[in-house]
Amino acid sequence: MRHWNGWGNENSEYAITLDDGARQVLGSLIGPAEPLPTATLAGVVDKVPPSRLPDHRLIETDAEVRVRHARGQSLPDVLEMRGGAVDTFPDGVAFPESSEEVRELLDYAVAQDIIVIPYGGGTSVVGHINPDAGDRPVLTIDLGRMNRMIDLDRDSQLATFGAGTPGPLLEQHLQREGYTLGHFPQSWELSTVGGWVASRSSGQQSLRYGRIEQMFAGGTVETQAGTLEIPTIPASSAGPDLREMIMGSEGRMGIITEVKVRVTPLPAAESFHVMFFPSWSDGAAAARNLVQDKVQLSMVRLSNEMETMTLLLSGDADRLARLDSHLAGHGIGDGRVMMTFGVTGSERQCELAKELARAICAEQDGVEAEQEFGESWAHGRFSAPYLRDPLLDAGFAVDTMETAVDWGDVDSTLAAVETAIREAAEAEGEQIHVYTHLSHVYSQGSSIYTTYMFRCADDYEATLERWNRLKTAGANAIVSCGGTISHQHGVGADHRDYLAAEKGPLGLEAIRQLCDFFDPDGRFNPGKLLPDVNE
Repeated sequence: MRHWNGWGNENSEYAITLDDGARQVLGSLIGPAEPLPTATLAGVVDKVPPSRLPDHRLIETDAEVRVRHARGQSLPDVLEMRGGAVDTFPDGVAFPESSEEVRELLDYAVAQDIIVIPYGGGTSVVGHINPDAGDRPVLTIDLGRMNRMIDLDRDSQLATFGAGTPGPLLEQHLQREGYTLGHFPQSWELSTVGGWVASRSSGQQSLRYGRIEQMFAGGTVETQAGTLEIPTIPASSAGPDLREMIMGSEGRMGIITEVKVRVTPLPAAESFHVMFFPSWSDGAAAARNLVQDKVQLSMVRLSNEMETMTLLLSGDADRLARLDSHLAGHGIGDGRVMMTFGVTGSERQCELAKELARAICAEQDGVEAEQEFGESWAHGRFSAPYLRDPLLDAGFAVDTMETAVDWGDVDSTLAAVETAIREAAEAEGEQIHVYTHLSHVYSQGSSIYTTYMFRCADDYEATLERWNRLKTAGANAIVSCGGTISHQHGVGADHRDYLAAEKGPLGLEAIRQLCDFFDPDGRFNPGKLLPDVNE
């Protein structure tokens, strides 16, 4: 069963707890905190108004079902749920099992003048799936029952899935046949292949497998204008690519019902390794050299000094003592940074990649840690989102923001974002714990992923206001540095007002007209993606 007001599944293997030692450390970094009272599910269910939807065989209007589809997983969403301040709900939730049933629901929505919100795994952290207050009824279409592998073309290495297939089930289907998609976002446990396409997702091992852009080969989209079939052509020079219109469209043009993806045979070998460098400049140079020399790694992640310290705080004391002694013997002490890299492929490919990676890292005075460090990262790679709820239980809030810039702008952008968030906290007399890593590297540049922890205020409303000031400061710093407002989380409602900085007025108008063609009545997920004030 999914948590109704937080991240993930109850009793998940990825769940983590916050011990007394961690609370004390956070208290010393941020200040003492007090938890806020938590609303009950029954209390929120009691707030759900009667449905405005006419009866339909595929639609449920049960109040609890509507609560569980009312919000995603952004920090504001969770604060609203925990505080019981949710004030908008879908009027009903449909559970179609085929493209034909989605088509039937869309025809119903047009006939009854209903807003439609597509719902995959509910993991959005930028407000993609939240209904707005308005005069028109809202129907959420949950694609969770469209979760099977429809076809596998071994010759072309193409697989077709229902758009509601979540990561673990997708990999289960493929690996049974000897294949993998290799798309592992941190939300992998819950997010769906259709959601990955709709939000232009990036997985942790995109250096080997690519982002969703490289995986998405075609599929089916049900729109108000009709059914859009995107063929799986290996390459084409015949005008603009239809796939690009749909990737990142966030449900504004229609509902993705089937996704055809490029799959890869399961690798014979895979391992993850940790290197330490004397300084950030050494580690960043190594990361850049690794990717620009095209070493066949599956991932490279570089933590700055503060994140390195934070990650090591939770480690085994004896192992950390051995690490300190090992690094000190190589002249690495204060200021050290940590890199995690992965190798995936044949045995020979992996051995060669490790050899090349170690040589390039050594040029920047990198020193490899025990293999246990890499194994520990692999074991806990999907656990980080589970930290948010125990932090809130202790009175602390945590959120993230990410961007991507060219290599020449990485250091200045990273510093600007951290400084902006820190200064916004200090302006109201609050301490903050902020740290960053490069999560995805490219020949041209890198993503920058920043985490910030702060104390909850005296109530949920004030905590939400505090978050908004921190988020706004960081977002303004990103766009002022020329970065994208989102490298992997999409736009939704939270980022839409920053989209103009990247697309420009002409680009925004082109996207708007495309949405208007597919959705002339403005019923597909209005208020998301585009910074329209009169939708």
